[in-house]
Amino acid sequence: MQADVGEAVRSKTGIEWRTMLLVMLCWLAYGLLTYFWQDLGWLIVAPAGSYILCFYGSLQHEAVHGHPTRSNLVNEALVALPIGILFPYRRYRTMHITHHNNDHLTDPARDPESSYLEPRMCAGLPAPLRLLYTLNNSLLGRLVLGPAITAVRFLAQEIRLIAGGNFTVVRIWAAHIIGLMLVWAWVSGVCGMPFWQYIMGIAYWGLSLTLLRSFAEHRAHANTGCRTIIVESNPVISLMFLNNNLHMAHHEEPGIAWYRLPSYYRANKDRLLHENCGYLIKGYRQMFRDFALTPKEPLAHPLPESLEK
Repeated sequence: MQADVGEAVRSKTGIEWRTMLLVMLCWLAYGLLTYFWQDLGWLIVAPAGSYILCFYGSLQHEAVHGHPTRSNLVNEALVALPIGILFPYRRYRTMHITHHNNDHLTDPARDPESSYLEPRMCAGLPAPLRLLYTLNNSLLGRLVLGPAITAVRFLAQEIRLIAGGNFTVVRIWAAHIIGLMLVWAWVSGVCGMPFWQYIMGIAYWGLSLTLLRSFAEHRAHANTGCRTIIVESNPVISLMFLNNNLHMAHHEEPGIAWYRLPSYYRANKDRLLHENCGYLIKGYRQMFRDFALTPKEPLAHPLPESLEK
């Protein structure tokens, strides 16, 4: 099954005002939180800031899929500033669109968002790295260690591309660095927050929450449709992820806006759960119970023969 990542469903005006409102509210919340961080204190700033940055990442995901306007440039302008620090928007966009080739889901050689390692790479891992990756395959490990592991692996990949003369990546990173300077100017220059505290106290845990969503999104399975999960969650978590926890529905119809996904899921629930072989988790509490300290997946892709089609 090949997903269509093209035209989004939108109103006659060409603008999805509910999404636009969320973009404005996100920027307002971010501005107030960072500006008044000393008055609020870290007990509020750290969790609230992490939620806002994860939510911002969900808005970036909406922009990749053509929301809230018909213009990719306008959508990018709304959410391109790298307040989450790590990922340049255009690199994320390229990798995520590649990820939406459902026939290649979970293939570590062809799916940029796969959590699996290639079998040959895995076989050659030193024992300390094998332990680190094993811990990262439990939910608590993913939340605590995952942002650092994700950053190291992603940056190593980008350095290889730049060293290999990929000038498109060079240009994207040049723009990203300018964006980071703007974020630093606001956070440290205007708000007076030490930038390392912003990175370690907010950005790190914002990525951690994003990794909570992606932890169980896909699994290795010979049947393509059975690789993508549905997580039924409460409104607070679902809003943070903009309903992307209903992931099977999103992969089937990636052009549907976040606010249409729940009704689409309800209308097609039985069929979707049949097509994904009942891959359903009823809330992140259940996910914690099942996988807090238990690796959900093996390190190496367990079905390499299914990827050779």
